[in-house]
Order: sequence, then structure tokens, then C-alpha cells
Amino acid sequence: MITPAFRRPRSNAKSGSSHLIGWLGNDTQAASVLATAQLHLKIRDAVSAALPAPMRGAFDVVKIESNALTLMVSSAAFAAKFRQLSPRVTAHLQTLGWNFSEIKLRVQGGIGIPAAVKPPREARILDQQDLKAFEDLNQQLRPGPLADAVSKLLRHHQAYQKNTQESNAITPASTRVEMPEAPRPEKSK
Repeated sequence: MITPAFRRPRSNAKSGSSHLIGWLGNDTQAASVLATAQLHLKIRDAVSAALPAPMRGAFDVVKIESNALTLMVSSAAFAAKFRQLSPRVTAHLQTLGWNFSEIKLRVQGGIGIPAAVKPPREARILDQQDLKAFEDLNQQLRPGPLADAVSKLLRHHQAYQKNTQESNAITPASTRVEMPEAPRPEKSK
């Protein structure tokens, strides 16, 4: 009778990325690829720390030479801005112990630029006290662009308040007969 070879139970086996990284570490060629990838990620993080927030995701580390770092950037505009900031970036890298004196750039479209996150709009409806303050201000202003802007603001918010009060007072019609029909657009020939 043939007995099966001893197998370790699956529950004890490592799972996920730590298992894969451990596997890559056992092979000499894969270990050098892993070490290079980790080095590129460390340098990318160090360069990102020296850049303004909108520029942080628009580049990748391509090549590391003895004293030069080659980065792939997303656009020519980014490359122009990066050239302005490169002395600051190289100084930052040198303070962290990286011996780079030159940064070379290659432009390659398609590198993911993070979308700019707009802060939520902070607006509120002006109440009666606010409108009264703007009316007083409008009466004190001399004719000109500022007085025109305040008048426009008052007209807008007074009309908005009037419309909201009317819409709250009117109940919607329940049948088609009670509602007037909207004009139909003319057909062009």
C-alpha cells in the first residue's frame, strides 16, 4: 500500500501578500526584483513628501543610477513645474540619505493624476435679518459696482424667499384638468 506524502494542513499556511512576498524572497532573481520594487516605492514616497499635494500622484520612479534619478511624469506641464521644484526635491532626498544630484524626467501620458477634491460648498439661505443688513448697506453705498452687486444680491434672495413661500403655500393639483398645459415646441421644417 502506498502512503501519501505528509502535507501541512491548509489552516497553518500563510495567505495573502505576505505569503507571496515570502515566496519571492526565496528565489534569487525574484528577490532582486522585489528589492528593486521596494527601493522604488521608498524613493517615490520620499519624492512625494517634497512635492505639493496636487502633484504627488502624477509620477513614477523609472530608473535609479549612481547619482541620477529618472522619473516618468504625466504631462509636459507637470514636467515644467517639477523642474522648478527639483532643487527642493533633491535637497529633501539628500537629507534622507539618498545621494541624488540630478533628476531626469520622461513625459508619458496616462499616469494617473489624482482628481482634485473640491471642498463641499458652504452656502446658506439669507434670513430676514441678513436681508435687512444688506438693505441698510445698500442705502449707505454710493452708486457704483459694489452698490450694483449688493442690489443684485438683494433682488436674488428676495425673489428666492418669495418663491419658496409661494411654493409652500400652493398644493399640487391632483388632476390634469386643474393644471395648465405647457406650450409645445414648434416643429421645424
